[in-house]
Amino acid sequence: MKIGVNILNFGPGADPGTLRDWARTVEGLGYDLLMLSDHIAITPDVAERYPAPFYEPFTTLSWLAGVTTRVRLGTTVLIAPYRHPLLTARMAANLDALSGGRLVLGVGVGWARQEFAALGIPFERRGRLTDDHLRAVREAWTDTAAYGDRRIPVWIGGHSDAGLRRAVRFGDAWHPLRRTLTQLREGAARLAEHADEQQVPPPALAPRIALRLTPQRVDGQERLAGEGTIDQIMDDLDQLRRMGAETVVLDPYGGDPHETTHPQKAWQALATVAAHLPPHRTRTEPS
Repeated sequence: MKIGVNILNFGPGADPGTLRDWARTVEGLGYDLLMLSDHIAITPDVAERYPAPFYEPFTTLSWLAGVTTRVRLGTTVLIAPYRHPLLTARMAANLDALSGGRLVLGVGVGWARQEFAALGIPFERRGRLTDDHLRAVREAWTDTAAYGDRRIPVWIGGHSDAGLRRAVRFGDAWHPLRRTLTQLREGAARLAEHADEQQVPPPALAPRIALRLTPQRVDGQERLAGEGTIDQIMDDLDQLRRMGAETVVLDPYGGDPHETTHPQKAWQALATVAAHLPPHRTRTEPS
């Protein structure tokens, strides 16, 4: 099982130097994947959670590809309706080629109504638009002369039945975000049911979980996977491995934008987890 990290490409502490340090820390600790989130118009609903500056993921990942050598690069998640699908297909294919085949394209439908309005995109149609977008991207990539012949992994976010069906139709992996272990088990079971209905194999499981390291145990039904003592976190990772997860992405953001001004706490938590991972765990090499 591969382990990735969602790095913070937003907030008052985000700048080129910090982003470079994030990437080099993640790669230096031996993690397999670094991922960035996506927003374009930092409207009030977005700014409340993820304030400016917000570094656009394709641009930033292209730059980070040049300051790393091994770690895979991904989006968690690209909001599909915000870009024309041919633009997404072109940028993804170019970034994958320039990075030596390291891209993972995580895609979601989005949630920020004001941002959709600012971009002139109907919020109520975001699910249908995402389906159309994914279909068009896949079709574009069949033109190997224009886009290359490497298959870029596509991860699909979303927890609803519509999201699970989307993952079955278009995804190489289902990429749920910050759920409890119970929710992940239930979602994986529903995913298998939808795959059976469509008579196809279910996509892989690649969740993004919290990373909140605490000195005392965190108990209760609402505890997110990845919250608690190091023993709890390692047990969560082991349970996800036994559930069949191929990759797990750790998300150290606790919800306070000021965390971005002192990333050392997150880096220490990542170092603690890395020190407890099996020494024989396979690292990903660029193809």
